[in-house]
Amino acid sequence: MLMNIVETLVGWLWGMPLIVTILGVGVYLTIATGFFQFTNIKHIYRETLGKMFKKGEKEASEEGVLTPFEAISVAVGTTVGVGNVAGVATAIAVGGPGAVFWMWVSGIVGQVIKMAEIALAVHYREGDEKGDPYGGPTYYIKKGIGEEKNMKKLAKVFNFLFIIGFSLSFFIAMDNYTVSEAISSTFNINQIAVSVVYVIILYIFIGGGIPSLGKIANKVVPFMCLFYILSGLFVIFKNISLVPETFKAIFYGAFNGTAALGGFTGAAFAQVIQTGMSRAVFSNEAGWGTSAMIHSTSKTDHPVRQGVMGIFEVFIDTIIICSITALVVIISGQWTTGESGAALALSAFSTEIGSVGRLILTAGIFLFGITTSSGLYAQLEIVLRYIVGNESKNKDRILKAYKWLYPLPPFLLVVYSVLKGYPGTSVWLFADLTTALPIFINVITLLILSPKFFALLKDYKAKYMNKGNVDPNFKVYYHDNSKEKVS
Repeated sequence: MLMNIVETLVGWLWGMPLIVTILGVGVYLTIATGFFQFTNIKHIYRETLGKMFKKGEKEASEEGVLTPFEAISVAVGTTVGVGNVAGVATAIAVGGPGAVFWMWVSGIVGQVIKMAEIALAVHYREGDEKGDPYGGPTYYIKKGIGEEKNMKKLAKVFNFLFIIGFSLSFFIAMDNYTVSEAISSTFNINQIAVSVVYVIILYIFIGGGIPSLGKIANKVVPFMCLFYILSGLFVIFKNISLVPETFKAIFYGAFNGTAALGGFTGAAFAQVIQTGMSRAVFSNEAGWGTSAMIHSTSKTDHPVRQGVMGIFEVFIDTIIICSITALVVIISGQWTTGESGAALALSAFSTEIGSVGRLILTAGIFLFGITTSSGLYAQLEIVLRYIVGNESKNKDRILKAYKWLYPLPPFLLVVYSVLKGYPGTSVWLFADLTTALPIFINVITLLILSPKFFALLKDYKAKYMNKGNVDPNFKVYYHDNSKEKVS
């Protein structure tokens, strides 16, 4: 009965109102920025991939906790998670191949959504007692919407609802469950025992706080992404003759649903859109404002410069990695067996590469999961800093206590799910349930604050892209509550 209630609530929360809101705001920002993610590809990849291979480059700003590359490494490590494997597999199992098309649509408009929320997070960030900057939706809701007298109450309501929804997130539970499920089924080890080891490793990752996470992600994330991409491409090129038929199924199913095949019961058009959109947002986090919290700590000289990294982040996550998972799952034919989540993805790789494929994917799922869980800690720490306040004498004590408590509730949920025999899809349902509210609040906030984002983008183009005249009086970003940085 509980799962039926949760499933009904997810269907309502992730219904057409939220999907139309995300798509509508994404399309609006795309058009208003002149299709920035398409028309400035050369600049985008010069600022992202180009700089990744430049060693010893001086940072654009000395103020910040993470370098821009460390920030994008932590952010990509958080977004490129088990959602790219188990989430994509679940979307196809529930919505059919057509769900992949709507994942792509979400990824395309999500690039500008993520760019906007990162730019606003840097613009409205605040410094702590050490001068280290922190920002995110809670900050730009308070300072952006709250700066208007008649909208102060709305800002408080938005902030409260966002914090409640974000704090109740089951993101890490989903990571823990998926990783432990994959390792348990591959090596025939007790799932709860695997979950215990996962928690221990997670403590090691988060022990040094956000600066330490940046250094770890800087080394692990590029290898992790390349490792998975090459493995998936091997399967795809091995079955290159099936690729045209696979794309045909994706585009046909996007608008027609999919007829029943094997264990697949068929999906209605609305369900195809819903599953594709929800899994894409869950994977790339565009619209949720989570990655913006990490990017807000970076050493950057302009909000939009860091925002450009958000475009690259979504592209890698959804257009590249999610697509690879989707093509492997569909090509293998395993999506019709009735399996879902990590089990379906593992079956797909095993079918195509054998036991080695299963080992490769299990290793990938572990890396995806641990980087996501540790990155989520960084996001939740920033939210906690906002709640406690920089002036609190007990701030350090509270943050230290939270570091120890962070992995425990999700671990207990995994234990409960395993003992009760709930399938992995139940954990995904709880994750969907707790993400809908903060996403809705954040996307509406982006719409309200879009004029500020457009002004920041105009200033960035004039300064760094030689498009327009620089306004010497334009305020680039706030560093703390009392001072403003002026360009």
